[in-house]
Amino acid sequence: MAPDFVNRHRELQLLDEWCVGGRGGRMGIVWGRRRVGKTALLQRLADGRRSVYHTATGRPLGDELRLLHAACRDAGVLRSDDGLGDRFVDLDHALATLAGVASEEPLLVVLDEFPELVATAPELPNVLRAFWDKAQGSTQLRLLVAGSAMHAMTAMLDERAPLFGRFDLRLQLHPFEPADAALMLTDLAAADRALVWGICGGMPHYLSLWDQGHSVRHNVRRLFCQPGAPLLTEGSLVLASELSAGDLARRVLYAIALGRTRHNEIADTVRADPTRVLETLVDLRLVERLTPVTEDPRRTRRRIYRVSDNFLAFWLGAVDRYRSEIDRSLGDTIVDALVADLDRHMGPVWEEAVRWHLRRMVREGALTDGVAVGPYWTDARESVEIDAVVLAGRDRVAVAVAEAKWARRVDGVRLAADLRRKAAFLPRVADGLITVVAAREEVRGPLPERTLAVTAADVFSPT
Repeated sequence: MAPDFVNRHRELQLLDEWCVGGRGGRMGIVWGRRRVGKTALLQRLADGRRSVYHTATGRPLGDELRLLHAACRDAGVLRSDDGLGDRFVDLDHALATLAGVASEEPLLVVLDEFPELVATAPELPNVLRAFWDKAQGSTQLRLLVAGSAMHAMTAMLDERAPLFGRFDLRLQLHPFEPADAALMLTDLAAADRALVWGICGGMPHYLSLWDQGHSVRHNVRRLFCQPGAPLLTEGSLVLASELSAGDLARRVLYAIALGRTRHNEIADTVRADPTRVLETLVDLRLVERLTPVTEDPRRTRRRIYRVSDNFLAFWLGAVDRYRSEIDRSLGDTIVDALVADLDRHMGPVWEEAVRWHLRRMVREGALTDGVAVGPYWTDARESVEIDAVVLAGRDRVAVAVAEAKWARRVDGVRLAADLRRKAAFLPRVADGLITVVAAREEVRGPLPERTLAVTAADVFSPT
């Protein structure tokens, strides 16, 4: 497999089936945050099939039409003697020509960074709707629009949008889960894979920047602690590309990254009502809203928030405060502070990694009938926190509970006993409750019956 394309097997299979299935034209939409690997996936889809790939960059429409025309020529779907000149006349001409080329056999056309094309030609969605409603039945065109501007892409799915109801494929790409990220970190020990996932998150591009032949300190220095370092300003670019004008969303993100995780704590920090901003950040998957897994998230008032992207959490909570000094060449002294802060950063990250591992166990049948995995806590006089609970069946009975400690080794016997004590606070508990104790490298035993030991070697085992 090519080094720039790792995993995404499920997504690629879905796209392949969409390309070959059925007659008539088909239109799909693919979106995901920048650096999530969208372009690599779509280029892999286009390889080996009759296809045209065009990436828009906000050029004047005439230039975009000229470059799209050139891409068609390069792909061999237009001939140099076809009398079309060096560009399409307009959008209608481009669409009609592509539909005609695909009249007898399928042609995949990928319009990447589609919002940039719409910015150049705001009439495009309406033009495309009128064209599609007329031509869909007489062409084998496979038209795939893609983009990383999350607001613009998801707005196209709104029922008021011109193209609403025209997409028969809707695919959002998400960052890699721990086991998927491990495929890019095979030269590292399992505990180091966990650490890199905690710093870089599940973004394939960020993971690809990690030099597996050098230490954590070396990589943190190279990626963050030098003027012009590859990831020093990346957090700012993420915020600029995902958030609209105004700084309330940024202040909310900073507040959460610095440990203000409850609604009232966030409101006190930003001195404003963050409700609508939090909804937007959750929709963008920059923030995750956590509720006790046993409660209905639509009704419960018990909610906490976390920055869902590990890279952004690390950048907001640790790196950004030092940016000005790094730019003044003090990075060599700051790198030690960042490395020393990693254990604090990795606590909640490891808990989430273990929850992903339990979901993987459910998918693979190791924990049967699982319907939900999430944290649990009470706000009663005796506060109880369980890092992960697996609920099963229609009655949502707890079949497994987990404790995740970002420590090299833990006492599995003591933690398993404490888990069983805390499980008594859950509304419904299965008779054969499984306790899961997770540590970075070792869970010491002998463990009691129905207790599983989990380490980074399990969580970050490549799928």
